[in-house]
Amino acid sequence: MEEDEELEAIRKKKVEELQFQAQQQEVLEEQQRLIEAERQNIMRQILTPQARERLGRLKTARPELVQNIEDQLIALARAGRVAGQINDEELRKLLSRLMPKKREIRIERR
Repeated sequence: MEEDEELEAIRKKKVEELQFQAQQQEVLEEQQRLIEAERQNIMRQILTPQARERLGRLKTARPELVQNIEDQLIALARAGRVAGQINDEELRKLLSRLMPKKREIRIERR
């Protein structure tokens, strides 16, 4: 009888731990959704639709670069250093400065 009670107590404790972890995960996911929604809202305010479209296309190829650029743009916007909206041409200039230079690979045969 005691073993059954101990086993049941262990099971109950494990179920409670799993429920707590699931709740924590839900809270974390909700926070992430809110942060992403806020980021997208700021990006809508500081970029023209064409510039946002360009960033969206670039995000599929280089998500870490776009994340970095978005972080920088959001920081500038929060500091009040973005005057008006950034258009596609300005974004292209910014991207050309921030993207790593392509290295030319030459193979010489002798």
